[in-house]
Formats: sequence, C-alpha cells, structure tokens
Amino acid sequence: MEMGYGPYVHPELESLVDRIHPPRVCIDNDSYQDCTLVKVDSANKHGVLLEMVQVLTDLDLVISKSYICSDGRWFMNVFHVNDQLGNKITDKNLIHYIQQSICTSRRGKTQVKTRTTGKEKHTTLEMTTIDRPGLLSEISAVLAELKCHVSAAVAWTHKTRAACIIQVEDDANHGSIMDPKRVDQVQAQLMTVVNAHHINHHQPNNVRITCLTTVPTHTERRLHQLMMADKDYEEGTFSSTHETSVTVENCREKGYSVLNVTCPDRPKLLFDTVCTLTDMQYVVFHATVCSKGSVAFQEYYIRQKDGQTLTSETQRQAITRCITAAVERRVSHGLRLDVRSRNRSGLLSDVTRVFRENGLSIARAEIRIHGENAFGSFHVTDAAGGHNVDPVMIGSVKKEMEKFNGVVVASNVSSSSSNTNTEEDQTRSSLATLLWSQLEKLSSKFQTRKL
Repeated sequence: MEMGYGPYVHPELESLVDRIHPPRVCIDNDSYQDCTLVKVDSANKHGVLLEMVQVLTDLDLVISKSYICSDGRWFMNVFHVNDQLGNKITDKNLIHYIQQSICTSRRGKTQVKTRTTGKEKHTTLEMTTIDRPGLLSEISAVLAELKCHVSAAVAWTHKTRAACIIQVEDDANHGSIMDPKRVDQVQAQLMTVVNAHHINHHQPNNVRITCLTTVPTHTERRLHQLMMADKDYEEGTFSSTHETSVTVENCREKGYSVLNVTCPDRPKLLFDTVCTLTDMQYVVFHATVCSKGSVAFQEYYIRQKDGQTLTSETQRQAITRCITAAVERRVSHGLRLDVRSRNRSGLLSDVTRVFRENGLSIARAEIRIHGENAFGSFHVTDAAGGHNVDPVMIGSVKKEMEKFNGVVVASNVSSSSSNTNTEEDQTRSSLATLLWSQLEKLSSKFQTRKL
C-alpha cells in the first residue's frame, strides 16, 4: 500500500501565511558569469511553481536550469535565466518587473490591476477541431464577413487536432459581442466551418464563445487545457516521436513518484511540463531541470494533490502520454514566416488566404497588435504537412503580401524541436518580444485593437 501525505489546509490559512510571510525574490548576477539567478522563497501552495515559471517565460527569458524544493509548507526555487541572446538580466527596470510580477502572482490574481471599460472588453472564441489545410483561413474569412475584427489569436496543431483562441471585437461597438442573437449567429457560422469536411463524426468539434470582463486564463495554458480535453494524447491521434522519452517510477522509501523527461531542448519547455502537471492535479515536491547541448533533462518528484503516489499502470500511462503531448505540441514544424503590416480590418483573413492560395498549411500561429502595426508569426508546411516548403511558394507569398503593404521575413525552422535562430533573428525577436512582454504579458499577450 502506497503512503499518502496531504493534510487539509483551509484556504484562509494559506492567505494568512502569504500575508505574514510574503514571497522573497532575489536576483543574483554575481554567482555565475554566464547567467542570472532568480531565487524565490515563499509559502507553498498548489500552482505556485507554475505561476513563477509563467512570469519568466512570458518575458521570453530562457530557463537553462532550475532547482526546486517544496517539502513542508515552504517553497524554494532557483532559476538560471538568460535573455534570448544568452545574456544576463542586467536592466534594472526588468529586474524590478520580475520581482514585482512574481510577488503579485503569488498574492493572487485579484490584486492584478486591470481596466475593464467597455472599449477594452472583448469576446473570446475557443475552438478545437480536426486539423486540415486552410482551416484558419476559413475561420478568419467568416469572422471578417460577420464584421468581427480579430484583436489577437493563437493557434496550435498537434497530430490530427487543432485548437485556437481568438479575441474579437464587434464592429458596431468596438467591444465585446453583447447581443445574444449575434453571439448565436457567430457560433453557428463557426460551427459550419469547423464541421466542413468532417467525415468521422466520432471525433469531437467544439466552438465556445465567452465574453470576458476580467483578465482571462493564461492563453498558452488554456491551449494546453483545450488540447488535453480534446484528448490529443490518446491512441489513434497520438504517437510519440523517438526524441521524447517520459518514464514514471515510484520511490517507495520517500513516498514519491519520480517523473523523468528527456527531449530536445527548446524555449518554454519547463512551462509546458509544469503547466500539464499542475492541471493534472500533481504537486511537484522536488525537481531538477537542466540541459546538455541540445538535450533537456527534467526530473520531478511528485504526488497527486491528495498526497497519493501513482498506484496503477493506468495512471502511469496517462501521465506519460499527457506529458509527451505537452512537450510535442509546441515543437516547431516547417518554415517560420514573420509577417508585419499596418493594422486594418480583415488583415488576418487576407494573410491566411494568401497562404492557402499558395498551397501552404499553417501548423502554428500567433497574431498580435502593437500600436498601429500588426504582427504575425506563422509556422507553415506544404498542404500535405511536409516540412520542405518550396521557395517558389514563399516568393509568391511575399509578392502577394506586398500588395497590401505586408512585409514577410522567412526563418528556417527544423522539423524537430530545435528553435535556434540566426543572430539577426534572435536580435529582432529579443528586442521586439521583450518590449511586448513587459507591457502586455500580464493580459495574456492580448490587445483589443482591430486586426
């Protein structure tokens, strides 16, 4: 019989502990020459590790190593971090922002200041469906036809499934869609799109519309939740690559289950695994995360939230499949195309139409607005999912984009997990995304201007 640990602690007691012992964040640039240490001590509760990892990854900081200990009622963690160029974190404003953000997230989301005036409200569309070439183009075309202006969007594909979160504004009031009849109309039209060419009716489609007036769930965490709920990890839609190895065994002497993950290293890997463990109701008590060359190693000593270890083969298989899927959902496939254009209504529909008409399929996408400009990052393959995109297609895409003043920059991306960019790409990415992160990541990377 497995040992169980986990006495009940009233939520008000946890809040009291937070007030008596607020989190301490130390930024250390002296101990190592090649990285900055972010040391965090705080009272422990479920999800605290994810909150801290989320703050760092939302700033596009690279976590190369991490040491975690949270036995008892206290949490201690050390993150080795660099910016996108491999440099230490020396900017005083950024250091202060990290400290304040971690402390704010630890004290609870209710203390995060947000503005929710009518013009800043938006409608969030969440969709999961079978992936197919041209899907995002069809969805954005319908939204443009319905006078719903996209203010931000993130889309992932994994195996045969696709999930996306799109924020839109109603053209009539430049805010959220308030009329229930119009909500039903938008949902019905989108259901028609996602159900098109849907042969196997045993595989689920889902379109959900939510009007948000407060800070939404973190976008990338929500995408993980959507794809997990869509069961993209199951047999039939899921088969792991040989590059990802996940094993689970029990450490009976200490009363833990030990999860080991070995896979190609990439940005946000720690966030993806910790996010999935948290949403599966597992608690990380000890962990060591590091990388050697291009390979990442993660070891977690975990229990279920009720204090139990994994007692059955079914549980071990479930966590193995879910963690493997979480690691591989964000793997970059095909060619990365960065698109920049002046923001205007219907832009996303035009951009995705150009991809579709040139035989390109979108494997992953992120669209955002900054000032008067719109930015999109698209990972594209050929229509059959092949990774060797014809340069002639790219040339044609660039010419078409120029017709509406769009600028396209192509970056080679391996079909594996490698996300290594050229120095020029890294510089552009680091400066642009770091500025964006500091100003907007606490709102899950979403703005509410028109696209």
